[in-house]
Amino acid sequence: MRTRSFWAWGYEDKLPDEETRRGLVGFVEALLGFSGLAPAPLPSLEAIELAAPRAALADLPFCSTDRLARIHHTHGRSFRDVARGFAGDFRAAPDVVAVPRDEVDLAQLFERCANDDLVLVPYGGGTSVVSGIEVDEEHRRGGVVTVDLSALDRVLEVDEVSRAARIQAGARGPVLEAQLAPYGLSLRFFPQSFELSTLGGWVATRAGGHFATVYTHIDDLTESIRMLTPVGVWASRRLPASGAGPSPDRLALGSEGTLGVITEAWMKLHPRPRHRTRATVLFPDFERAVAAVRRIAQAALHPTNCRLLDAHEAGLHRVTQGEDVGKSVLVLAYESADRVIDEPMARAVAICAEEGGVAPRGISKKTDDGGADDAGAAWKQAFVEAPYLQGVLLSLGVIADTFETACTWDAFPRLHAGVTEAVHEAMRRVGGGGKLTCRFTHVYPDGPAPYYTFLVPARGDVLAAWHEIKQAACEALLAHGGTITHHHAVGRMHRPFYDRQRPAPFAAALRAAQRAVDPHGILNPGVLLPVEP
Repeated sequence: MRTRSFWAWGYEDKLPDEETRRGLVGFVEALLGFSGLAPAPLPSLEAIELAAPRAALADLPFCSTDRLARIHHTHGRSFRDVARGFAGDFRAAPDVVAVPRDEVDLAQLFERCANDDLVLVPYGGGTSVVSGIEVDEEHRRGGVVTVDLSALDRVLEVDEVSRAARIQAGARGPVLEAQLAPYGLSLRFFPQSFELSTLGGWVATRAGGHFATVYTHIDDLTESIRMLTPVGVWASRRLPASGAGPSPDRLALGSEGTLGVITEAWMKLHPRPRHRTRATVLFPDFERAVAAVRRIAQAALHPTNCRLLDAHEAGLHRVTQGEDVGKSVLVLAYESADRVIDEPMARAVAICAEEGGVAPRGISKKTDDGGADDAGAAWKQAFVEAPYLQGVLLSLGVIADTFETACTWDAFPRLHAGVTEAVHEAMRRVGGGGKLTCRFTHVYPDGPAPYYTFLVPARGDVLAAWHEIKQAACEALLAHGGTITHHHAVGRMHRPFYDRQRPAPFAAALRAAQRAVDPHGILNPGVLLPVEP
């Protein structure tokens, strides 16, 4: 059994030791253009001071106040969470960790929380980057119970005819894929948090997967949802589509634990791909690269992957080398279980050429798993490993975080310029300067989903500096026509901006729905809507 880090992303065995971190200083300084970095001591689990739990629920056999369990269920994995974990700050620890074995346990837990004035927060895989699993001190009432569905991680049923499966919400990505593999099927949903996050978390946060077009959001793969609420079971009918009024699934998707706890879902599956084509295209000009991506998205070519990295992002991940440094990179890929997809790839590369792009290695083709040793493969590996870097960089004295959005194509030039100016100005104020990179994670016919990374030297109050940059970024996104989040959810971190983005009548309707299914207000208070008095 591998051990999860109690403060940083992922597993402890993938975090570098003291000697390795010292050796990284020069490399990181050269890569980022910073100076004066030095490794700080890593936090000690034994040194953490934890307040006594305000509740126990000792009579419920699936509930625990174990110190280690409470520590591990305290934070998500936003920069704010990692920074507090690094500082040994676990004041936000839940009072009780519940690991229900079935819906009977969960219903009993709802009843106890209502009777004992406790609040209940679904944990998912603990990978929230928007403060989705931590209750603010003023809203903790008689205590906080964190619900961990890791005991409910089975693929319960596979419909091979309709190509769908009934999967319990606590299944992590690798676990559910391993259970689907004997059927030759896959959910084919691979967010960056895949190794740790859960199906229930994906559905509750309307997560986005790895693929850049067509099946981009978990919404696209959801056939029906079963959710337990304090007033009963919320379960939709299995259907490929329906026009029967507002969809119950559409309300459950993105509800972030405020309407109930998702326990299982029927999900649409795909045959495991065997044939793959890939091309890496270099552009000397980011604007021309953006134009090429827009044309590909609007030509209905539907690449599996269409990730555009600006020159800063490509350099940061060492995707480009030698004479290619300073160029934007477009990673294009197609995959299929049925055939090699030649024609759409050839047309996509031709569009890139018309916009000044060059594919120096041409188009690679392969069958079965594995990948060519090219920039596309290098970027994919960097994508999977990137979350581990945040804690390492923090320990060396670097604030590293991301934010993402979506906007229409016509709005993107203004948004990109506005975000770049606002974030660079904030980084100058708090750290004397920094680095900002941009990539497109997903693209649609009517607009892209830009994803930004900022890196700045950590000076003085790290959390205050991070907050100033984050606020500047969020304000710029809304000011220039973007959404406050494309796939990272709302949580408590984005909620003030979500309050300004959503229509007021919809907020009232959402509030009414909350009151109807959660009359005691026990479910994840402060997410999506302000807490009522």
